[in-house]
Amino acid sequence: MALARFMVKRRAKVTVSDIKNESQLAGAVRGLAGLPIDYALGGHPPEILETDVVFVSPGVPRGIPILTEAVRRGVRLSSETSLFFDLCPAPIIGITGSSGKTTTTSLVGEILKAHGLRTFVGGNIGSPLIDVVEQIGPGDTVVMELSSFQLENLKQSPRIAAVLNLSPNHLDRHSSMDDYVTAKKNILLYQTDEDFAILNADQEATRNLSELCAGSVLYFSRSHQVSSGAFVDGGQITIRTEGRERAICHIAEIKLRGPHNQENVLAACAIAGAAGATAEAMRAAVTSFQGVEHRLQPVGRVNGVDYVDDSIATSPDRTMAALNSFSEPIVLLAGGREKHLPLRPLAALILEKVRALILFGEAAPLLEEAVLQAQSERPEREFPILRSESMKEAVALAAGVAEPGDVVLLSPACTSFDMYTDYAERGDHFASVVQEMESSPTDAPTTRGDDA
Repeated sequence: MALARFMVKRRAKVTVSDIKNESQLAGAVRGLAGLPIDYALGGHPPEILETDVVFVSPGVPRGIPILTEAVRRGVRLSSETSLFFDLCPAPIIGITGSSGKTTTTSLVGEILKAHGLRTFVGGNIGSPLIDVVEQIGPGDTVVMELSSFQLENLKQSPRIAAVLNLSPNHLDRHSSMDDYVTAKKNILLYQTDEDFAILNADQEATRNLSELCAGSVLYFSRSHQVSSGAFVDGGQITIRTEGRERAICHIAEIKLRGPHNQENVLAACAIAGAAGATAEAMRAAVTSFQGVEHRLQPVGRVNGVDYVDDSIATSPDRTMAALNSFSEPIVLLAGGREKHLPLRPLAALILEKVRALILFGEAAPLLEEAVLQAQSERPEREFPILRSESMKEAVALAAGVAEPGDVVLLSPACTSFDMYTDYAERGDHFASVVQEMESSPTDAPTTRGDDA
């Protein structure tokens, strides 16, 4: 929608085509009401290729028939991300990875603002940067979260590029893990010897990407010191550049939960350091940063039970990171649309960390099967596994099995697309159900899972 508005403003003749029909896209069409836009909805007719360029949305595979035909005809394919790179006059910091992108991107933005830079944050989060590209000047800084979808056909790399981690993800969209990693590599492939790459030193897959880097390489590590970058030393987040060390803060001062968020802080400091931020700016931002919505976000407390929204957890790895962030007993809400990712490691951790499991959505049978298989190998770890048909029912079931001191955690391990438009809508719905219950806690169910 943002790109359509942008092009109309520049007097382009714009056609919007989507496989969904007009009734399914009623909200989007209303959002573009009054603009001189043609629509081809409910499919992609060949006549839409009578154009100079086709801008492909990130989630659309380049192998669909209409785009294959576009290539055959010699029609140029591009994307909103590529256009923004072409037009942006400011240096771009790009951040990718299988998890932690949003938190790290947001924190880098806060550090650079604390340093005094006029900073724009966007990409795969927030408002579309194409909306504000004309407001960006050469002296500003842009921080972009970049997904594999945005990177897979990008022929440019950011001035400062970070790869936080690599693990199986989006295999419902990418043909293989190799295909997924190949897309991620584009964030580095087009850098020059004046650019910076920031890599996770604790993961072999990311360390090995140093072979692609034309410029300076900085690392971050939670487990050991690095020659240049960020690491933990004596409990302190520490930056080392050009042989000089600066302590940023103690890990106890980080407000974000979990060891994975320590990694995000380390990455953010290494990235911001490459952009010239001071240790003082890093400390000010890191010690005050509360996180972002839908990422281990407390949304209520009812009858002594804390409710936490981690709807951003759209993969098993993210849910595992969330489970490892709590010492309290957990009632886990999980499910949605699966991404063809391995479930066995998640199931094993669920056995260790979870008091009860509430499943919903298309993936509920797969998740239950994985956990039951894990339980068959460890029968002493049996616990209630309950099914729900809606978020409201899931929260009610969770309230029924939770005990004071527990955490009810929405960390789905799956996408939201079977029931919601995105993870944010799913998280908002969870929060609203909890808030309804919070306003009348005596109405919360008291039935325990054993009796359900």
